[in-house]
This record gives sequence, C-alpha cells and structure tokens, in this order.
Amino acid sequence: MTQTDRVILVSHGQPSDPQTGETEIRALAERVGAHLPGVPVSGATLAAPGALEAALEGAHAPVVYPFFMADGWFTQSALPKRLAGTVARQLPPFGLDAGLPGFADRWLTQVLDAQGWTAADTTLFVAGHGSGRSPRPAEATRAFAAALTLGFADIRCGFVEEAPFLVEAAHGLPPQSICLPFFALKRGHVLEDLPEALQETGFAGVLLEPFGLHPDLPAFLAARISEQAGEV
Repeated sequence: MTQTDRVILVSHGQPSDPQTGETEIRALAERVGAHLPGVPVSGATLAAPGALEAALEGAHAPVVYPFFMADGWFTQSALPKRLAGTVARQLPPFGLDAGLPGFADRWLTQVLDAQGWTAADTTLFVAGHGSGRSPRPAEATRAFAAALTLGFADIRCGFVEEAPFLVEAAHGLPPQSICLPFFALKRGHVLEDLPEALQETGFAGVLLEPFGLHPDLPAFLAARISEQAGEV
C-alpha cells in the first residue's frame, strides 16, 4: 500500500471515560499494523479531545478508517467535520464493508462446527444498536444479515434503541441459536443491555463476542484497508 503514509482507525469512544476507548482502539491499531509492514497504523477516538488531531499530525497522505457499524451522523457529519482542512481520505465504515458478511460467514461456520450444528437447523439473532433518530444503523444491521449466505433456519434482528427491541426479538429463540452482536467493541450495550435482554428471555444458545474481539479481525482489516486505500 504505497498511496498512504499512515492509517488511522477511528472509533467513537466514550466521553465519560475517554482513556478506555483510546486504549482499545490503539491496541486494535497495533494488531492491524502487524499486517501492514512499512505503514504506521494508529488509533484514535472522537471522544478523546485532540486524539484524532494528534494522530493526523505530520501525516502527508493519511487514510482514516471509521471503525463504526453504520454510516450515520458520526461518519457523515462529525468525522468529516474533524477532518476538514486536512488531506486525510476517509474510507467507508467497517459495518458497511462489502467483505464483512463473508468474514461473518466463515466465523459462524466455525461456531456451527464447534457445536455440531447445521445452519439449516439453527436460528441466528443479530443484535444491533438501532436508533430512535436515524434509520441508518438498523438498515446497516439488516443489510448485513441479509447478505449472509449460510442458510440459517431463521435470522432475526433486534435493537437497543428501536423496535423490535432486543427482548422482543429474542423472545422464544430456540436453544439451538447463535447471537451475533453487530457491534465493534465490547462496551456499553454489549456489556449491559444485550446480556440483560438474553437473560430476561431465557436465551440458551451461543452468545458471540463483538467483531472487534475476533482474533482474525486485524488481518481482515489490514487487507480491506489496503485494498480500499488503493481505490480512493
């Protein structure tokens, strides 16, 4: 990848605890960088004051990869505003990456094999954020679910902030079910709302970690960033 001198992974972070978010995205950036020799990879959150600006300092052709699950306000307004006046190129967000359903198919195949299950007899529950103000987060979740190719018996989508809410969508899930959180990192809703909803509904299936914790994700991100950076 010769068209950039720096890659910056950007996530939302948590305004009430900005350092935790900074630590997470920087750790992921370091793992991605191991698959992009010769190109510095750093991480920054929008929540930590000055973090993105510090990551951009001195770069001549930086590429910014939004580690977000949808193309909502943060990627369409907040991030472009922060990048205004710089030479940074902003790539599409992680959740809309065309390669993500294929990554998930491979992951889910491994989970099915480990359980001794077949997709045709298994229900998949995709738990997303949703939004009470914009349709885009839910649209991204549903588009991702629709692009999966394993042939599950049923695929349900449920959301934290809009109907069908998590409890409603998870109600009656059979024991042979997999819950895939459509979230980037393990924080907030993944630590609280999702497990609470699953417990309330008596979920007895397999709960997966969010995408950011998958061991194969850094290599996937490196390959996709390299490919997309060459196309911009």
